[in-house]
Amino acid sequence: MHNDTQAITGLILAGGRGSRMGGVDKGLQSFHGLPLALQTLMRLQLQSLPLQEVLINANRNLAAYESLGAPVWPDSIDGFAGPLAGFLTGLERCETPLMLTVPCDTPLFPLDLLERLLAAMKAQDADLAMAAAPEADGTVRPQPVFCLLKTELHESLVKFTQSGGRKIDAWTAQHRCATVPFDLPGDNPQAFSNTNTLAELQQLEAL
Repeated sequence: MHNDTQAITGLILAGGRGSRMGGVDKGLQSFHGLPLALQTLMRLQLQSLPLQEVLINANRNLAAYESLGAPVWPDSIDGFAGPLAGFLTGLERCETPLMLTVPCDTPLFPLDLLERLLAAMKAQDADLAMAAAPEADGTVRPQPVFCLLKTELHESLVKFTQSGGRKIDAWTAQHRCATVPFDLPGDNPQAFSNTNTLAELQQLEAL
């Protein structure tokens, strides 16, 4: 482990089945001429606080993901499609005290994501911090795949998944969780727009 409490690993969640996109591998779809996962990687590298390392969780086309220049790890649990499988894989591989997760299909996420999650985690003495974003109707909804978590939560997540737990919010509810709304005047309302279909991807590109 590193002594530096600020050392943070980033994890790109690209392990999904892309079922709503016709089964294509979402992270490899093009956004402004580059694969979504690469756009995500670049956005992590542009964060206002530096990350020590970035890992990618992917279950298909591993060579294509490896070519993006970050270590790639498939789910460590079989047949468990879902973000918690990615969280678990990341926590197993993470060598820093903290890990930031972002999905591969939300290419406009805020450049101060890490900074604001970390500030809230410290201020509230929380085990994890989660982004929340305004919906079209004005309600602010948690975005649990945008999460900063203590690596020591690994054991808790192993227990939760081994006992059949699958829902991300059921697991985060067991811990002290800080929620950070990204609804300030300067925040991009599209920052957390994710692309489940190719049409949504094209709409986001048109912005």
